[in-house]
Amino acid sequence: MTDRVLIVDDERVLRANLVKALTRAGHLVDQAGTAEEALERLAEADYAVVLTDLRMPGLSGLGLLERLRAEHPRTLVLVATAYGSLDSAIQALRAGAQDYLLKPLVLEEVERKVQALLTHRALEHRVQRLRRELHADRDPGGLVATSTAMASILDAIRRVGPTRATVLLQGESGTGKELVARALHAASEHPERDFIAVNLAAVPPDLVDATLFGHERGAFTGADGARPGVFRAVAGGTIFLDEVGELPAAVQVKLLRVLENREVHPVGSARPIPVDFRLLAATHRDLRAKVADGSFREDLFFRMSVVPLQLPPLRDRPEDLAPLATTFLRRHASNLRKPTAQLSPEALRALRAYAWPGNVRELSNVLERALLLTDAEWLTPEHLALAPPSAAARPPDGDALKPALERFEREHIVAVLSACGGDKVQAAERLGIHLATLYRRLERFGEAPREP
Repeated sequence: MTDRVLIVDDERVLRANLVKALTRAGHLVDQAGTAEEALERLAEADYAVVLTDLRMPGLSGLGLLERLRAEHPRTLVLVATAYGSLDSAIQALRAGAQDYLLKPLVLEEVERKVQALLTHRALEHRVQRLRRELHADRDPGGLVATSTAMASILDAIRRVGPTRATVLLQGESGTGKELVARALHAASEHPERDFIAVNLAAVPPDLVDATLFGHERGAFTGADGARPGVFRAVAGGTIFLDEVGELPAAVQVKLLRVLENREVHPVGSARPIPVDFRLLAATHRDLRAKVADGSFREDLFFRMSVVPLQLPPLRDRPEDLAPLATTFLRRHASNLRKPTAQLSPEALRALRAYAWPGNVRELSNVLERALLLTDAEWLTPEHLALAPPSAAARPPDGDALKPALERFEREHIVAVLSACGGDKVQAAERLGIHLATLYRRLERFGEAPREP
C-alpha cells in the first residue's frame, strides 16, 4: 500500500506545487492550509509523513508537531522554515521532527527528503517483521510449561499474540498472568513497542481516570501540568490492566467507550483524542459474579473477554513443579551470586505435596528464601520451610477423600515418572503396575501417553 503524505502550509500556490511534484513521484498526497485542518485530516486517515511549515496563522508548526508526537507518534515529520529562522528548525528537531527544509523550497530536495523518510520507515517495518519471524518458533516469554494445562495456554499465545484481540486473563493470584501478558506482547506484531502494566488495585480510585486517560493542567488539585495518560503514552503498544475487577464504576463507562471508539477524553478536556493500543486485562476475581451483583458492567466484561484465558493453579499442574523449580533456582542463584543448588528427592516430594495457595509466585519466593538462608548443595524439606497444611491452603475440594486420593495418585505417578527420566516402562515396574495401567492413568490425568 502506498504511504500517504500530508502537506501543511498556508501558501496555497506552494501547496499546489508540492502536491503536484510529490504525486508525480508516486505518493498519495493530501493538503491542509492550517494546522487545525491538518489535525482534522489526521483524525480521518493515517499519514506516513507530514511536511509542515513552522510559521502559520493559528496553531503554529511547532504546536502541530507537539500534537503529532502525542496523538500520532508513528507519523514522521518534516518541517520547513526560512533561513533566518533556523533556530526554529533546531527547536523542532529537538521536539521530535525527523528532518527540516529551508525556504525557498527546491522541489527535488523535497522529493529526496520525503523518499528518505519513507525508506527509513519501510526498513523499520522490515526489521520488526524479521524480529517477529526470529522469535516465532520460540516459547513465548520464557514460560516454563510441560503440562497439558499450560500447553493450551502456550498454543493460545502463539495464535492470539499476533492479533489485536483483547484478552482477559483469569486465575488465582500468583499464577503468572502478567508473564502471560508479556508473552502475548512478545508475540505481537510490534514487540518493540511499549508494554505498560498498571495494577489498578494500587491506584487510588480518584486517580484511576487520570492515570489511564490523562488530564489537562489544572484539571484537579495537584495537576500542575498536563499528562497524556497510559492509553496515549503506549503509542501503539500493549496496555496490561491488572486487577481490572477493581475499576471504579465511572471509569468502567469511560473504558468501554475507549474500547469501542479508540479515543480518550482526558480529565478537564472536552476534546477527544485518537489512541492506538492493544489491551490485555487480568483479574483473580470472578468477574461473572461481579456482573451478577452489579459491581461490574456486563457490556465491558464481554468487550474485554474477546479471548478469555483461564490460567491453571499450580496444584493442577504438578508436572511443571520440577522444571519451574530448576528455572527459579538457577535464576535466583545468579541474582544472589551463589552456586546453583539442587532439590533433593525428599524436597521435590515436599513441593509436590504442598497445596501452593500462592501458586508460582509462592514457589519462586520459597526457593529464593531457601537459597538465601543456606549454602547447601542439595536443598532438603527443612530448607524449604513450607507452611503446614491449613484449611486456607487446601484446594477447593477440601477434605473430600476421593479427590484427595486422586491427587495423591497423580502426584505420586508423576514423581516416579520424573525420577525415571520419563521412561514409562521403568516407571511402571517401580510402581508395581502394568504398563497399560500406567497409560490409562496418564490418559485420565490428561497426560498424552508417549512411547518411551
